[in-house]
Amino acid sequence: DRNALPSFSEFSLEELKAATGGFSPDNIVSEHGEKAPNVVYKGRLENNRWIAVKRFNKLAWPDSRQFIEEARSVGNLRSERLANLIGCCYEGDERLLVAEFMPNETLAKHLFHWEANPMKWAMRLRVALYLAQALEYCSSKGRALYHDLNAYRVLFDQDGNPRLSCFGLMKNSRDGKSYSTNLAFTPPEYLRTGRVTPESVVFSFGTLLLDLLSGKHIPPSHALDLIRGNNYLMLMDSC
Repeated sequence: DRNALPSFSEFSLEELKAATGGFSPDNIVSEHGEKAPNVVYKGRLENNRWIAVKRFNKLAWPDSRQFIEEARSVGNLRSERLANLIGCCYEGDERLLVAEFMPNETLAKHLFHWEANPMKWAMRLRVALYLAQALEYCSSKGRALYHDLNAYRVLFDQDGNPRLSCFGLMKNSRDGKSYSTNLAFTPPEYLRTGRVTPESVVFSFGTLLLDLLSGKHIPPSHALDLIRGNNYLMLMDSC
């Protein structure tokens, strides 16, 4: 079955160049385009499988052994709640991850940028449930830490179901930051220690629940002020 998810494997750089049109800018799907430190491309393998390829900054993952160990660990996970990791590439200075391609945009796009067609409550509840199930599955497999959990990490598959990107399960590399969002959304545990903990993942899950409830990206401190002032309706989306 061509649609069956393959086991984790190593790809050559030439394979991924061919799949992405030579890493063409036209195939960039990451939110910040070429300005992002680590760019994500869509691609198509010779067997016609669509993939997402994350190409890291040249300074990332200087230790290829650490990179492949992390990638293999994440690549062993298999869940219908994840955009699963199916392979990697490490040739020379290149470090690339290969995952299932999710064709229907991010939660951020659907929630924050489609004012004329707001997300229905039934779908918001499904996102919350599926995301909780994804995090629970990862935790049960010894991968409780998730880096920079936010609405851009939730992707929609070909059937319109939400999935959690596997890329955030990789440990922080030398060049990156565990939290790319501004300080208003950064977990207090991370601000104190500079390390991602299970508690910081729970905090970030809470900020996503606020996003789903309000339809806006509201800083948790502001949401708390609204709750203390009994201004609950200001938190609620009117859709």
